[in-house]
Amino acid sequence: MSGKNKWNETGLVRLNKAFFCSLRGLNAAWIHESAFRQELLVLALLMPIPIFGNFLPLEKVMMGASLILLLIVELINSAIEAVVDRVGTQWHVLSGRAKDLGSASVFMTFLLVVWVWLSILLK
Repeated sequence: MSGKNKWNETGLVRLNKAFFCSLRGLNAAWIHESAFRQELLVLALLMPIPIFGNFLPLEKVMMGASLILLLIVELINSAIEAVVDRVGTQWHVLSGRAKDLGSASVFMTFLLVVWVWLSILLK
């Protein structure tokens, strides 16, 4: 490893490194997280509805953004689960709570998706 500290990078070098870290993260989610793959499939199937549907611009944004938000929260939940599993595989009340809270955040985001989509589709 070089003597450079990765936190000292700035500008385009840092942006370039961050971009490739993000791609590695998306690749890891695709390979290791079935929930991410399922939600990405849902996004791929549903996203054409607001893009090509007869909706107001704000409605299109809300429908699409809610689906993207679901993926974002799933990535955060997967990161929490990975860190908890890295710390140890034995059961601990705080590890269980962390995983349950992450799962609850995905569930709440899913409810938001349903609410946004039903509010717009049933208007």
